[in-house]
Formats: sequence, structure tokens, C-alpha cells
Amino acid sequence: MLVNWSAPQHVYIVCGKTDLWKGIDGLAMVIAENYGLELDNDSLFLFCGNRNDRFKGLYWDRV
Repeated sequence: MLVNWSAPQHVYIVCGKTDLWKGIDGLAMVIAENYGLELDNDSLFLFCGNRNDRFKGLYWDRV
């Protein structure tokens, strides 16, 4: 998926190591339980794993 980087109103970088083997549901649970945020608030969430050169992004595009 290509993201229009000017579309999200907020960009959150989740600090700490995240298990990047988690799927969409697992990452959504991390956001909801740990930070109390909703996925559909026009935000881009970036997760970092063990390596510093890899990220996983989660974005709800409302389409």
C-alpha cells in the first residue's frame, strides 16, 4: 500500500521494541491497550523491531 504522507493528521512512533511478527489485530491491540488511542482517528502508527533499519506502519485509510 502506498501512503499519501500528507494525508495523516498525526504520526506516532511507538517507542521500544515491538514484535513485528504481530499482525494488524495484534498491533491494534498494542495501540488500544497501551496508549488508549483509536485506529480510525486519521493517524499513522510506526513500530520498530529489534533492528533499527526496519519499521512496520499501521494506517487506517477509511476506503
